[in-house]
Amino acid sequence: MKGTKLIPVIVLMALCGCGRFGNKDAKQNTSNRIVCISKQYNEIIFTLGAQQNIVGVDLSSIYPAEVQKLPNVGYHRGLSIEGILSLKPDLVIHDNNVGPENVMKQIADLKIPVKNFTKDGDSIEGTKALIREIGAYFHKEQAADSLCKQLDSQMQAALANAKQYTDTPRVAIIHFGRIGTGQYLVMTNHGTAAQIIKWAGGQPAIEAEKGMMPLSAEVLSKSDPDVILVTDFGFDKLGSAEKVMELPGVADTKAAKNHRIYRVWEHDLVYLGPRTGEIILNYQKLIHNTSNAQ
Repeated sequence: MKGTKLIPVIVLMALCGCGRFGNKDAKQNTSNRIVCISKQYNEIIFTLGAQQNIVGVDLSSIYPAEVQKLPNVGYHRGLSIEGILSLKPDLVIHDNNVGPENVMKQIADLKIPVKNFTKDGDSIEGTKALIREIGAYFHKEQAADSLCKQLDSQMQAALANAKQYTDTPRVAIIHFGRIGTGQYLVMTNHGTAAQIIKWAGGQPAIEAEKGMMPLSAEVLSKSDPDVILVTDFGFDKLGSAEKVMELPGVADTKAAKNHRIYRVWEHDLVYLGPRTGEIILNYQKLIHNTSNAQ
């Protein structure tokens, strides 16, 4: 009789459990196998020392180096459901910049729990809020607080250091190298990359309506940047700064004539994170030509 009375209780507990898994805003992490699809989230999680249950990441999550030891489930906008399922996750964390839609629908249909953090991380204050939110979720509050203080300190140092430079170099950023006949995917005067360049004491050379756009070689040439930065994927595909200079629209720029074309890491420019102050200091050296070292 006692055993019979226990059955409804067990069923109720199971239903409550299903409700928890369906709540992507669950306040506590009890998952043992997590796939995290966000390079910004992954850097924060690993820096906090909260990575012990991360079993898979997306292809673009490459920092810190330890992240690359984990299986990847594809590019964050071109995910593989087979890759995700092969890791048997009991939670998928992502920043909403994911796809394709049919894969995300399959995850929902399979009732795999999903978690999104609420803070946007698009500003230094927002990034600190995101760090603290992730820290609380993974029970790393003290580490998160220390990381925020470190970020503040490094930002103060970077902004103070920028005052020593009297020049304001105009900087063009080519993302993924050449994407078509006479076209380039470029980062413009909007978005995170533009803000980092400004903090470093530079000026985005290309003005456009969106933060990242395909633009013609002619537009790049007319912008005549003092410095051209090429993100790692595109630069490595071409092989050298000399190969970049051979591209249409590049050779006639001040950057090409003065040999100021540099390889940079994509992840340093597309999101703010724990190392942003340090990154700005490095870009100051690069765009003001005090050092070519990265």
